[in-house]
Amino acid sequence: MDGTVVRRVIPSDNSCLFNAVGYVMDHNKNKAPELRQYCLLVLSWHKLPRDGVCACAIELAILADYYGREIAAYDIQTSRCDLYGQDKKYSERVMLIYDGLHYDALAMSPVAEAPEEFDQTIFLVHRDRTVGPVEGLALNLVKDQQRKRSYTDTANFTLRCGVCQIGVIGQKEDVEHAQATGHVNFQEYK
Repeated sequence: MDGTVVRRVIPSDNSCLFNAVGYVMDHNKNKAPELRQYCLLVLSWHKLPRDGVCACAIELAILADYYGREIAAYDIQTSRCDLYGQDKKYSERVMLIYDGLHYDALAMSPVAEAPEEFDQTIFLVHRDRTVGPVEGLALNLVKDQQRKRSYTDTANFTLRCGVCQIGVIGQKEDVEHAQATGHVNFQEYK
């Protein structure tokens, strides 16, 4: 397989998961309204909870079913790959990369600098349930990002409340402070 796996940056606008899925499925980075609405509809039908990291996993499973394709989500910090839709044995797979707070798209490109219109984002799943060499290339990219510490450690990052200036450590304390005070304006600090 000629080419390289590249990370296609999705804007940080609180819709990155949906827009990343839109890009790998439809080459469209503006699918968030449609895909978010569909997920909310499915969640309301099944009365499923929608909170935090669990919500992203549920939404990725819903979107895998919606498109009839597996979604591989690579976590930079752990280099783990979570696969959604694999129980359905779909014949195609797409790939995302997650940095602890944000999702971007992964694509196969003829060269790293090639324009996005040359991206291949949908890959055939082989009998051994892999997508062949592209899987190794994706994992190499993820491990390279991990070596560069291109992720946010949500369990241990330090934040300061923009309202009362209290410092908190990690997502758990962030959520607890927000629930206790109603404050939602936090900035990372070191």
